[in-house]
Amino acid sequence: MNSHVHHFDMGLWLLFLAYIVSVTGSVVGLSCTRHGAAAAVQRDRLRWLAMASIAIGGVAIWLMHFIAMLGFAIPTSVVRYHLGWTVASAVLAISAVFVGLITIGRTVNVPRLIAGGVITGCAVALMHYTGMWAVQIQGTIAYDKGLVALSILIAVVAATAALWFTLVLESRSLRFIAGLVMGVAVVGMHYTGMAAVRVTVDHSAPVPAGPEVFSFLFPVFVIGLLALAIPITAVMLAPDRAATDGEPESPAVAAPAGRAG
Repeated sequence: MNSHVHHFDMGLWLLFLAYIVSVTGSVVGLSCTRHGAAAAVQRDRLRWLAMASIAIGGVAIWLMHFIAMLGFAIPTSVVRYHLGWTVASAVLAISAVFVGLITIGRTVNVPRLIAGGVITGCAVALMHYTGMWAVQIQGTIAYDKGLVALSILIAVVAATAALWFTLVLESRSLRFIAGLVMGVAVVGMHYTGMAAVRVTVDHSAPVPAGPEVFSFLFPVFVIGLLALAIPITAVMLAPDRAATDGEPESPAVAAPAGRAG
């Protein structure tokens, strides 16, 4: 028996929680990116960008996805997750964001910014659909191609905007606004992608194995918060904090940033 079901029990509180997690990861990640742009030594820069990638890719994108997926229910079928694909989607999100951040460089360069935005935006979209690949039900999941294309476009445009903000905005309050924009992008992309889902339940199909989203989300949530603690601490202890707080940057900070292309 085949039945078309398209049901999401999306409570507003889940949407709100997913957005808060995404904004937190984005703000921390964008701050790390900013410190990376001001770093004099390449090794320090890469360390900042690695922390930024974990905050944006691991928390703002990946953790947000699975919190939002708590609302994904199909009344007549169990929903399980393939652990391998779930982990793969996290690795993918973090590494693709890292590549995107390295691509944009330290200063505004339009071709590089667009390339970085496309890479980071596609990372968001690719993580989402890899994460969805991990979803296993009794039956099949298909997608509305138009909405899939729209979700990728939203991700790319917003990621480009957020990266541009990061390079241009000096003050922390404005970078916080960039984090809010990035959060809208990630959550908007997620729900557009979820609107594209077309589920066909087939009760003759075998019941899928694997964990439920609840069983791995709590440990992941704790790991995510711990992962954020490191870049947050680093940002707070960074010596050039005053220089990036809306005042003109001191020559010591500005010089290396200016030299590197």
